[in-house]
Amino acid sequence: MFSFFLPKAQPEAENPEPVTKAEGTLDFLWELMKVVIISLAIILPVRYFLVQPFYVNGASMEPTYFESDYLIVDELSYRFEEPERGTVIIFKCSSPACGASRGSHLIKRVVGLPGEHLELRRGLLFIQNAARPEGFYLDERPYLTRGIYEHDVVSVDLGSDEYFVMGDNRCVSFASEDFGPIKRSWIVGRAWIRGWPFTKAGFIESPTYTLLPPTTDEAPLRKQNCIDYYQ
Repeated sequence: MFSFFLPKAQPEAENPEPVTKAEGTLDFLWELMKVVIISLAIILPVRYFLVQPFYVNGASMEPTYFESDYLIVDELSYRFEEPERGTVIIFKCSSPACGASRGSHLIKRVVGLPGEHLELRRGLLFIQNAARPEGFYLDERPYLTRGIYEHDVVSVDLGSDEYFVMGDNRCVSFASEDFGPIKRSWIVGRAWIRGWPFTKAGFIESPTYTLLPPTTDEAPLRKQNCIDYYQ
């Protein structure tokens, strides 16, 4: 008479069908594919639209950067702002004057900006622009520790989308004094972080320039040239 207090009998659980080896492999492959798809969805936009790696090739930027230095290039900033003087950039050399380097990605420093008149006076940069029509010498001594190359006079008027770029190792650099100004559309991005060597790893900063008046004595700026350095 107390049977109503007893728990009801539970139906026996059905025995699950055993998973075959083939089904287990397919499940694993499907999970792996989902991980790969999600990873690519995150990595590819970062790689192609935000940052990309760059290995320095050659000696044109020594002693600032050396062969095989590993840099991270910021591709995003120049979608919203323009390159500034002193910034180290990576660009695709697209002019026929680039010769064997045409189509290659090069690393150089921006020294001349759109709309400026620029002269290389025996290796020294003299610039005139709307803000300083009288002109000024750009004091590059902080990074030109290997001296200057005393070119014949180079004179160029930069267009509204043109930049003049040069390497820090003027003794061996192949740059705008050889192939002319570069176009804004050629620029990939700016050198943002140095990852290798570890002893020099960190964020990359642009120099603060001293603008010297046209009457400046050139001798202190030209105290060492490439011939002196390599002797």
